[in-house]
Amino acid sequence: MSVKVRFAPSPTGYLHVGNIRTALINWLFAKKHGGHFLLRIDDTDTERSKDEYTDAIKQDLAWLGLTWDSEEHQSTRFERYKIAAEKLREQGRLYACYETPDELDIQRKMQASRGLPPIYNRAALKLTDEQKKTYEAQGRKPHYRFTLHDEEISWEDLIRGRVAMRASTMSDPVLLREDGMPVYTLASVVDDGEFAITHVIRGEDHVSNTAVQVQLYKALGYTVPQFAHMALLKTKDGEMSKRLGGNDIRALRDAGILPMAINSLLARIGTSESVEAFTDLAPLGESFDFKKFGRAPANYDVAELEKLNEKILHQLPFSAVADKLNFTNESFWLAVRANIKNLAEVKQWWDILYGKISDDYDYTDDLEYLREAYHLLPPQPWGENTWGEWTKALSAKTGRKGKELFMPLRKALTGMEHGPEMKIVLPLINRSRAVDRIRDCLRS
Repeated sequence: MSVKVRFAPSPTGYLHVGNIRTALINWLFAKKHGGHFLLRIDDTDTERSKDEYTDAIKQDLAWLGLTWDSEEHQSTRFERYKIAAEKLREQGRLYACYETPDELDIQRKMQASRGLPPIYNRAALKLTDEQKKTYEAQGRKPHYRFTLHDEEISWEDLIRGRVAMRASTMSDPVLLREDGMPVYTLASVVDDGEFAITHVIRGEDHVSNTAVQVQLYKALGYTVPQFAHMALLKTKDGEMSKRLGGNDIRALRDAGILPMAINSLLARIGTSESVEAFTDLAPLGESFDFKKFGRAPANYDVAELEKLNEKILHQLPFSAVADKLNFTNESFWLAVRANIKNLAEVKQWWDILYGKISDDYDYTDDLEYLREAYHLLPPQPWGENTWGEWTKALSAKTGRKGKELFMPLRKALTGMEHGPEMKIVLPLINRSRAVDRIRDCLRS
């Protein structure tokens, strides 16, 4: 069987890590089996769907390397959903309902108070033609529900194993709204059937939807695809927004997180495989196997994402980041890459070395030492040996060693107590700028 999967986001907002994990797992599964990855834009909600979000979805997927083999938009397929609804109506499986949301809410509360499951009571099936006319004369428009057959609905889930549910424990699902628009349940099944989707891979919050849709696939004459329901992501409240600006992919990108850091983490969390820093999607696809997925919630930890990002950054040549760092050069990149967590920090170090630095330190106890440092500054040209020559001369002159020798110089020259090796940084600062910065310290 040729594998065909789909990723079906709604263009009502930006993609977040949960969406991307679903897209990534679908993509890896398809590539592992030489299959087809369909991008389906679920834009039936015409009021909330926006072209800017559709464009953003495509941009984010492309940035992550998750290219798609074909693209479909539900907004172009309303006629296909009408035809499917008519087929169900002819089978006697689609019926008109006139309850308002408030009436349905009261019904559920009454059932709950009597210890009954809060499912739809099928009262609309008992309406006479006269009652329907009365409702319509009142201005009520019907929504339409699909009649579930009372049976055990089961499937062999690729992650959860055998799943079985009784149809009698579920409400007949609404398939058409009052305005005639199809809901997700119907549109998704029609698309899966007509586009020959072989595997539906999504979060476990869709398990009850799947049970309903299994009957719907069969009623419409489609082959029921195989299902894989992943455990959901578990995150710390507010962690993303506080540290990296948000949990959408655009915020991560703006914070300097690399696409392969995101892919490396989301491909492996919730599985039996260890999370590693990958620079390419290929090995993630080669090792992909649903048997490795667990049932427990997958822990999404932004600190782990940052560590992966660091590991990948520290391996990258300048050519891999040059288009994102058009303000700098290769020598600078090689000097700072081992000391950054994300690309945004590169600009911070550029400003530290070439802009105005912090002057918050108290140099009272180091003034005499800095005067000696000023007088012993080596002549140009400066290279990687300059720092060693300078500090050796200073140590011989002042008797200072270790932290007392190095830290005042680092603070005076960079405004920081940590960072890249000074033997690499010093030539980038250059002698003229070093003179100015030490003088500023002596004046403070």
